[in-house]
This record gives sequence, structure tokens and C-alpha cells, in this order.
Amino acid sequence: MTVQVLGRRELNRALLARQMLLERNTMSPLPAIEHLVGMQAQLPTPPYFGLWTRLADFDPLELSQLFLDRRVVRIALMRSTVHLVSAEDALALRPVVQPAVSRGLTPNSPFGKALATVDLAELAVLARSLVEERPLTGNEIGTALQSRWPEVDVTALSIAARAGVPLVQVPPRGLWGGVGQSRTISAESWIGRPQAEPDVAQMVRRYLAAYGPATVRDAQAWSGITGLTGVFKELKPSLAVFADENGSELFDVPDALRPPANTPAPVRFLPDFDQILLAHHDRSRIFVPEHRPLIFSSNGIVHASVLIDGFVRALWTIERGRDLATLAIRPLPPVGRRVITQRERSAVEAQGRKLLSFAAPGAAPAIRFDPVLSVAAR
Repeated sequence: MTVQVLGRRELNRALLARQMLLERNTMSPLPAIEHLVGMQAQLPTPPYFGLWTRLADFDPLELSQLFLDRRVVRIALMRSTVHLVSAEDALALRPVVQPAVSRGLTPNSPFGKALATVDLAELAVLARSLVEERPLTGNEIGTALQSRWPEVDVTALSIAARAGVPLVQVPPRGLWGGVGQSRTISAESWIGRPQAEPDVAQMVRRYLAAYGPATVRDAQAWSGITGLTGVFKELKPSLAVFADENGSELFDVPDALRPPANTPAPVRFLPDFDQILLAHHDRSRIFVPEHRPLIFSSNGIVHASVLIDGFVRALWTIERGRDLATLAIRPLPPVGRRVITQRERSAVEAQGRKLLSFAAPGAAPAIRFDPVLSVAAR
């Protein structure tokens, strides 16, 4: 049989549709977070902006209440990075991605070497007992563990505890407008239920539903787990199979949205660390390779970005004054395409005014277009 080839724009529109970026969805935050298989949450605020740009009439206080009700949590998951997920997904996904979380403790890694004399199983038991007595910061966990391993660095002990125990951050960390240090407790204690049995196949199917069509390497890049070829092989009879323009095999759940390449895509503002930019090995479906060093900084920051016609074509920040909030737009250099047109600029400004109304209610709004970025500027 001839396999259908999906071009870059077709993959782009499929991704935008799954990510609720072609049209804002009317679902509430909790099912949206579960559909997305979690949201990047290295910082507390970006998930709020990520939901605002995806959902109609999003109320940030509704997400804050989900934190207080223990129905969503922030926890280290895919690629050992902090994600906002439902409580159910915290218990279901952590056992699946545990190899990615533990990878930083391999014997040849810096932390692994520092922990060479430590019984990691014993450390996990002790760390669990400490955080279940009262939520602790990472430094407090490491310092407490030094009473057992005084010769080991505090940071290494804290990292080992994070890898050995599924730790969730407790409020007020993560609340809209909330402040406070990151204090953690075990997921099982906070949620009140044990972790689930790992189901890798279910995670892969959910990944495809939210980010597909995708290759095996894409799924591995998103999850941080290697060796998924066998899982895809078992699932293949139940999946739709395509190819990209390079001949790589793409997999998808059969009934997923795959709009035509010419489907209009509105301007959307993505927050720092948005998961759509981190969900594939081949990210050309969302930005051109030449823009990577501008979107991703050398110190691991993923900058807030603007989707224009479905692709990242500018970065944004909000500068706050006493009574003024200025949305600064920094266009990326045109690569193989036109510069931002006046019509596109007007659409960015219109959506930008809505963003400022959400981010800085009561402040006088202003929008500024800065000069086009260059690679040398970063």
C-alpha cells in the first residue's frame, strides 16, 4: 500500500488542532491539562498563559482552586522536567517516566559520582519519611539527609531524593499570584493514593493524540524514555501510519484531527517553556531550525513566542511599570519567507491587547514592536 506523505504544514495544522491552538476550546482546565498529557511548568506562571491561549473564557482562579483541591500538581515527569498534571496523571505517568527521572544519577554522571557511597534505596525511604512529616524545600531535604551521609554534597542528596521519591510542590507555590518557596511532599501522601502500574503503551497513545502524527524518535524526545520502538511495533496494527517528507514513518491514533495544510491559523501567544516546542525530535513543524538558538537560550530557557500562520515568528515579553504594562514583540529573522506583514502585525496587536487584559488587568496597555532579532543578539 502507498503511505500518505504529510508535509510540514500538514503536520503543523495537526499539531495546532490537537493543542487547541486553531480554535479556543470550551473545556474546563482539568480535562484540558489531561488531554495535553500535562504542561511544562518549570515556572509557576506559564501554565496559566498556556491555558489562556488554548481555552475560551479561562479563569486563572479555577486552576488555582484545582491546586488547593489537590486535583492538579507540579511534579518531575517527562525528561525529568517539572510538569503540571492532574493528580491521576501524576500517579500514572511517574512510574512510566521514572527511567528519565533517574538518568541524572547514573554512575558516570556528576551527581552519580557524588552519590557513589550512598544506598539510593535507603535514601529514598529516608527522604520520603522526611517530606511526609512536613513539606520541605530541596535544600532542607539535602541538609536533613546529610545527617546520614555527611560527606555527600547537599545538592546531590536533594537531587537523589527528587529522583527516588515522586515529589509534588505544595501551595502557595503554583497559585495565580501566589508566592513562596518550592516545598515538596510525596505524591502518594498529598493525593492519598498509590502510584499506578506503569503502562507505556497507554502513554504513547495519549502522546500521539495530543502531539501526533509523530515518529518513534519524537515520542522518545518528548518523554525522555529510550527504547520505544518495540512499543510502537506492538501498537502499529491499531495506529494510522504516514510518512513525512524525509521518508520517516509517522504514527497516529486513527480518529485524531488532521486538518488540511491551508487551514487558517490565528495568532497565538505561547508562554515560556510551552510543551508544543519540546514535544518532538524534529521540531520543524512548529519553527524553522535557524530560529532554534533564538527560541532556546544557552542556559535552558525556552522563550515565550508568537505563532503567526502556525509557526513561531516572534518572541514576546511583558514589561510592567507602576501603572503601565507594555507587550514587547521581537520578530524573528525571516527565513525562506516574507517578513511580518501589516495584516499579520494588526492580528498580533489585537491578540496582544487581549493578552495584556489577562496578564495585567487595570494597567494601561501598550504594544511595542522591537527590531528583528539576529542570532548574534543571543
